[in-house]
Amino acid sequence: MKNRRSARYGLLAAVATLSFAAAACGDDEEPADTTAGGDTGTTEMTDTTTMGTDMTGTTTMGTGTTGTEGAGPTGPACESVPAEGEGSFEGMADDPAATAASNNEELSTLVEAVTAAELVDTLNGEGPFTILAPANSAFDKVPAADLEALLADKDMLSGVLTYHVIAGEKLSGADLAESGMQTSVSEQELTFAMEGDALSINDGQATVVCADIPTANATVHIIDGVLAAPA
Repeated sequence: MKNRRSARYGLLAAVATLSFAAAACGDDEEPADTTAGGDTGTTEMTDTTTMGTDMTGTTTMGTGTTGTEGAGPTGPACESVPAEGEGSFEGMADDPAATAASNNEELSTLVEAVTAAELVDTLNGEGPFTILAPANSAFDKVPAADLEALLADKDMLSGVLTYHVIAGEKLSGADLAESGMQTSVSEQELTFAMEGDALSINDGQATVVCADIPTANATVHIIDGVLAAPA
């Protein structure tokens, strides 16, 4: 048991020290809890109990507005999103979060992780959610052995993924910046601050590269880093 905990903390520490670059895209709203990519496995995420409570609970916000729609997807990575089809902003807006992500090639590693953690149904659920979605390029910076170990450990993977989700509201990039802090589904703190024109997360651990992507149950923000929760 002690070795398992040491391996877990070692992996999270490795993720936390990495700098990531991104090239992704998204759109401005909506994730929830069903099936994306065709997986209908049992939903786990500390299980539906934790998820149910957190996903419908209140989020910590400052003076930011709730469910505010942005001006539309913005950021350098948004340019890689196709102009039409299921993977376009318009196409993603019609689908719940996990399904929408499965149609975006820049999020294929994230979709693999969500499927391995059996969280497809959760993120396709009712919501509403705010999702910080690491681009493929963010996962590419994680050492291959560490990423393989993470994908093989469902409990650890669920913890990492749920740290990237805020339940109960669809928050725009402006909302996040104004609030300064939010509580994730994993019940850990996320901090936000504007650095120039970019929205920084956790004091530079990651940056939003395509903000305000709407889906049917969430607002998605593509980020250039995999976030490591505080110990």
